[in-house]
Amino acid sequence: MRSPRPQAVATGNETPPLPGTRFQSTVSIHKLRRFNILILVFRFAAFCFSLAAAIFMLTNSKGSDLPRWQDFEAYRFVAVANSIVALYSLLEIGASIWEILRASTILPEIIQVWFDFGHDQVFAYVLLSANSAGATLARTLKETDTCTASNTFCMQSDISIALGFAGFLFIGISSLLSGFRVANFIINYSGFYL
Repeated sequence: MRSPRPQAVATGNETPPLPGTRFQSTVSIHKLRRFNILILVFRFAAFCFSLAAAIFMLTNSKGSDLPRWQDFEAYRFVAVANSIVALYSLLEIGASIWEILRASTILPEIIQVWFDFGHDQVFAYVLLSANSAGATLARTLKETDTCTASNTFCMQSDISIALGFAGFLFIGISSLLSGFRVANFIINYSGFYL
């Protein structure tokens, strides 16, 4: 014997969702997709700027008699931090594309939400501290004879640091958006509903 069908909603055409399940309209699904695309755009921008900053710093050694980025601890920190953030952003781009195309996260949702938020926070602070240390060293070098003897070295270092700060800006915005996802996840206990 079949169980009785649930009674129709006031419109007469729809059946109500089963008890214990959440109804998610197509409007909220489209909002979620747009939100994920927005996060993807900011992660891509963070990847581009961090990768460019790392490349500018790593290629900042022209001759044997000129200064090299390896000679300065702060510049090594800038190169390594931007390289790590570029790699992390590339992995997060892949995860975002997976989430957009499959409408599910790679890890269980609660782990994925906290993973993204925690790592965005950590890497944003690492990038900020590395580029701040690099900017301080760049300012100190401009007061010495290093920049008068090798203007291209200082200019390329400045470009790398500026690109690193732009990468920080975009990963910081990604961190805010992933923080919004965490807050929304905590409030709704499960899922992401706008």
